[in-house]
Amino acid sequence: MPAAPVSATAAAPARPRAGRGRLAAGGGLALGLFALLLAALLSLAVGARAIPLHDVIDALLHGGGSEQATIVNSVRVPRTLLGIVVGAAIGVAGALMQALTRNPLADPGLLGVNAGASAAVVIALAAGAAGATSGSIWFAFVGAAAASVAVYAIGGSGRGGSTPVRLALAGTALTAALTAVIYGIALSDPRLLQQYNLWSVGSLGNRGREQLDAILPFVLAGALLALLLSRPLNALALGDDSARALGARVRWTRIGGALAITLLCGAATAAAGPMYFLGLTVPHVGRAVCGPDQRWVLAYSAVLGAALMLVADVIGRVVVRPGELQAGVMVAIIGAPVFIALVRRKRIAAL
Repeated sequence: MPAAPVSATAAAPARPRAGRGRLAAGGGLALGLFALLLAALLSLAVGARAIPLHDVIDALLHGGGSEQATIVNSVRVPRTLLGIVVGAAIGVAGALMQALTRNPLADPGLLGVNAGASAAVVIALAAGAAGATSGSIWFAFVGAAAASVAVYAIGGSGRGGSTPVRLALAGTALTAALTAVIYGIALSDPRLLQQYNLWSVGSLGNRGREQLDAILPFVLAGALLALLLSRPLNALALGDDSARALGARVRWTRIGGALAITLLCGAATAAAGPMYFLGLTVPHVGRAVCGPDQRWVLAYSAVLGAALMLVADVIGRVVVRPGELQAGVMVAIIGAPVFIALVRRKRIAAL
């Protein structure tokens, strides 16, 4: 009988600690949302023509027919909203991929998903089957799904199954093969090659309301599916057997996760081109703040992914002003050092 009071005493502090953990995670998310707001305001103010913040706010609140108000509302607001949607989609897709594979190096770019979507869009453009973003989205979905299946089939074959290193190698090999196919097709048509080169680096320039309207339903559907999967993903982190013992449907969780990743990556890639390292970086940053709970990780990944996308886009507008450096280049410059640091960590290098 003496064990009962010891158990009660030991269990008592658990609730305050859990409450403090949720409070800290919520506070961190609030700071992330504040950073996203600042990044959005900078995105509206910075460009080839700088607009003071008070004029930006006035244009947002009151509109008006001035040239500055037209630039803000007609050009920069759609571009900023598209950056938020694309960044959030890729961030959530990266978090989902890392959770489903239990692979800290999983990323839509590293595992060939972006390359698959890109190849499908280029093939469709060359065949004249896709013109606008709304048409290319469907081909991007098909390419992203086919690439995912191929990577896991290649990386999971043979002894040992799909280890993180084998999946990364399979994704790298598939990306190289698809890139060769893309350039093999594009080199036969100079106009298509120019179009692909501008699109392949990932950019928010010359994109706005049309692309946003085309991808928003698919991104919302993917995000909702990811939210519904957050609890089963927590169980899946313990291993398939433990997840089944906790009542999670492992097979359907993986299928739903793959569908959400395809929706998110396909839509984002069709609208803005591939964004490498973003889906790898932001889930690790969020996990370092909020811990392993996927409900928080997905929320952090959405907010931080959107903020990073806007910051990269703003920096790209500034460094070569009055020209513009594509956001995809800046995202890679920021994300690549994080990836190198992850690979050099002993516990990841040993996987």
